[in-house]
Amino acid sequence: MPIYPLWATLPYTLLVLVIVPVYWSEYGPGNFLWFSDIAMFAVLYSLWTGNRLVYSMMAVGVLPFEIVWMVDFLTLGELTGVAAYMFDDELPLWLRALSLFHVPLVLFLVWMLIRQGYDRRALPLQTLFAWVLLPLTWWLTDRESNVNWVHGLGPDPIGILPPVVYLILYMGLLPVVIYLPAHFVLRRLFRGR
Repeated sequence: MPIYPLWATLPYTLLVLVIVPVYWSEYGPGNFLWFSDIAMFAVLYSLWTGNRLVYSMMAVGVLPFEIVWMVDFLTLGELTGVAAYMFDDELPLWLRALSLFHVPLVLFLVWMLIRQGYDRRALPLQTLFAWVLLPLTWWLTDRESNVNWVHGLGPDPIGILPPVVYLILYMGLLPVVIYLPAHFVLRRLFRGR
């Protein structure tokens, strides 16, 4: 397995080493259950090991959401609201700036896909991973944080369905609506080597 060059790996590693203690202090450990935070660690691991399956899982499971985050950020949080917190003056600017890790996360995932290709096993494994993570997130985090949207879609969820029904429906639809289309696109664009 190829290991990525240090000129890319070291700055990304430093970024993660800065983010972890700050997020732990400011948001608490539950924040690291976000798919994007897990993807941040997975990319770090893949940079050092060249593990194609790990970053492929994050590409199929997280890349669509990260692209939406970036587009929303470019519209100043007006399109979907998922990046609206980036423009919330009540949060310190330095803390919001750390959330820009979403941009290199996307760039590194795409670079890894171009360089090593996409591992087709990512779809079933990411689905199983989500089916474990989502109930854990629902159980371990509070409704106000709405980590991974386990309490409703978007940053300000509306509770139309009973919570457990919503969670089960979400777990069933996520692989079909997000993961499966992403899998087909990634499989076509980034053939495995």
